[in-house]
Amino acid sequence: MPVSSCWHTAFWAMFLPAVVVFPARADEVVRLSERFPVGYQYQVRTRVQLSGSLAVPGEKGKLAPKPVSITGESAIDYDERVLALDRDGRVGKTVRVFRRIDVERQLGDTTQKTGLRQGVRRVVMLRLNNREVPFSPDGPLTWGEIDLLRTDVFTPALVGLLPDGAVHVGERWQASTLSVQELTDLEKIDGGTLACRLERVEQAGSIMQRQEPRRRQARVSLSGTVRGTNEDGPTRQELEGYFLFDLESNHLSYLLLRGRHFLLDPEGKEAGRVEGRFVLTRQAASRPAELSDQGLRGVTLDPTAENTRLLYDNADLGLSFLYPRRWRVSGVQGQQVTVDSADGSGLLLTVDPLERVPTGAQFLNESRGWLEKQKGRILRSVPPATVQAAPAALEYFALEAEMGGQRFVMVYYVARQAAGGVTVAARLKPSDAAVLQREVEGIARSLRLVRPSK
Repeated sequence: MPVSSCWHTAFWAMFLPAVVVFPARADEVVRLSERFPVGYQYQVRTRVQLSGSLAVPGEKGKLAPKPVSITGESAIDYDERVLALDRDGRVGKTVRVFRRIDVERQLGDTTQKTGLRQGVRRVVMLRLNNREVPFSPDGPLTWGEIDLLRTDVFTPALVGLLPDGAVHVGERWQASTLSVQELTDLEKIDGGTLACRLERVEQAGSIMQRQEPRRRQARVSLSGTVRGTNEDGPTRQELEGYFLFDLESNHLSYLLLRGRHFLLDPEGKEAGRVEGRFVLTRQAASRPAELSDQGLRGVTLDPTAENTRLLYDNADLGLSFLYPRRWRVSGVQGQQVTVDSADGSGLLLTVDPLERVPTGAQFLNESRGWLEKQKGRILRSVPPATVQAAPAALEYFALEAEMGGQRFVMVYYVARQAAGGVTVAARLKPSDAAVLQREVEGIARSLRLVRPSK
């Protein structure tokens, strides 16, 4: 082709769509069905844009504050491989390799940016009770990373957008409850539905490569209003869009969804509104080396107590540690971090300069004195002992006590490192004290201190 012709084609390509659609028979009957067998691989790209406002609760008898504006964007790219199916045949476990994951939100004057650290971009996704539970076989995730991953769309759940049998152009059906929950992030649906309609069957070809075989695809419209509850409370969502189903490779290849999300107060009145645009693109049969049999050889793809631990990293305190998922960081105040377990046990970590960190014996005397002042009775005592040598020195002692008619176990650690020290005081329920004590020991042994950021 002459150079002038190449330039002419490229010039018009800037103004024309990348794909040209050729009409197919209007009365054609097709079957839209995608299977997710073990070993199935595909590539996913999602883009989200949102904007709106949130109402701020005001004081009684005063004018309500102005709503806070909110905007946001996200870009997520990954390859995924199906690892296991549940008994009902649904996908129960996958492994992903993230190529990109950038999320930014502007709430009023505050900018929030989240992402996934480079060292943990290979992630196993477990599907439990219609929720994603992620962990990385390559290192611990932070709670922020888990929160980001669990709200991402789990594409195998979108099979509920497809009809049960063959359909013809113009035919309608309802999306499954599970697929609606996946797209809306609703924990419970109180009413409404998402309707699907086969608009047409078409043949798509590249404008630059007209000689290539044209791929047949079905275009299905989506629309509906759904009411339900999520972590923000009661909501109503109005949705419309469409998806494309590739009839050559039998997979959902593209999804565009526009929505309006209304946050409702306890009386059902609008307390905030967010409008958004969600685009998902999928490519079947991707074969990245990281997800090949060779690439996954030797990788632990099942959850263990070790690879499901979470990372807490506080740059202001210069403190980081690992903790089991049944514990949660419940508060940070000054130099202290509070961590609670699901059964009501808890621990307090206090960061201090080395010169202010007590020895194990001094800490034991302080703890005894505090318990006696609170009218507590000490039933048993384990004397201080060094359980870990420098440069991450760690001392341990324990007390079993009774106070106010309740018995409990107190476990203590004193950590000394070059950048400072940490004291750990944990109050554990005696019914599960042995297991809890091992978990607290794991937290104490994982403590790391660096010079705090300014």
